[in-house]
Amino acid sequence: MADFNKILTPGDVDGGVINVVVEIPAGSNHKIEWNRDLAVMQLDRVEPIAFAKPTNYGFIPQTLDEDGDELDALIITDQPLTTGIFLEARVIGVMKFVDDGEVDDKVVVVPADDRNTGNAIQSLQDLPAQLIKQIEFHFNHYKDLKKPGTTTVESWGDIDEAKAVIHESIDRWNNR
Repeated sequence: MADFNKILTPGDVDGGVINVVVEIPAGSNHKIEWNRDLAVMQLDRVEPIAFAKPTNYGFIPQTLDEDGDELDALIITDQPLTTGIFLEARVIGVMKFVDDGEVDDKVVVVPADDRNTGNAIQSLQDLPAQLIKQIEFHFNHYKDLKKPGTTTVESWGDIDEAKAVIHESIDRWNNR
């Protein structure tokens, strides 16, 4: 496997199409994480099946969020994506999130070329309200069995707010 942070850029942030690497397929309870030091995907732990991911989960290369990891992305697709692939993704918003006191935002994206939906999803408003509720519920509760009350979805931001978060994370990467 290649080192995604060496071969991929974050993409065209201002144009709204970024590169995203898939860590966890939707529906999986395996907490697979990119190990930056070894440049490999690693199974960190197995979560209770009740806390399987409601969306695909990944990261944007050459970024660092305030928690010290690459900036996370929630990838909305009809079918689960495979760990270790990357896609060009359209930014549709951001979930402002705090995990154990640390900012751990999640950029929300869809495939840049989705011929199945005819690229119908352009913003968070195009997602079903029930999906937003499920994502919010998951992230507010997925650590409840081990560390209850340590995660909070604070708000949802639009495309411009998501782009600002990405730019801040790129700056953090470049100044590390």
